[in-house]
Amino acid sequence: MTDATYTRILVPTDGSDLALRALGEAFTLAELSGATIHVLYVVDDTKVAELALDSGVEDVSFDADVDQIFERFEAIGEHAIEDLRDAADERGLELTTAIRTGIPDETILSYVEENGIDLLVMGTHGRRGVQRYLLGSTTERVLRRAPVPVLTVREKAA
Repeated sequence: MTDATYTRILVPTDGSDLALRALGEAFTLAELSGATIHVLYVVDDTKVAELALDSGVEDVSFDADVDQIFERFEAIGEHAIEDLRDAADERGLELTTAIRTGIPDETILSYVEENGIDLLVMGTHGRRGVQRYLLGSTTERVLRRAPVPVLTVREKAA
């Protein structure tokens, strides 16, 4: 590659092995193009709200309990990013990292716009039919609305 097609690649992570596989693909592209890799972890505030409501929290402590749940999810995000940073260090690459709060697909797309991202690399479970409909897919929602190319990385076949 003589012309760097991609200069900023975003890999959203949820801390899964699939996100690590997606990062591996991003590494290869970054090594070929000289692109900078961004890693984003989104604390899903709708899940935090569901957990808080399902926990039967008393109104008096609701705010404090929600804050604790957010802190736990942020800690998970920091751990997930650290795992990816370790993988980058092994290949001599640097990552730009961020943890944001919001609805994952919307937050990912906002990050793309704010940071001039020109390629998204995301894992997908490849669900079909009713399972996909019931579980939804952040990757699919991003794919439909992304203003930049999206490379999807599937799980290895069993």
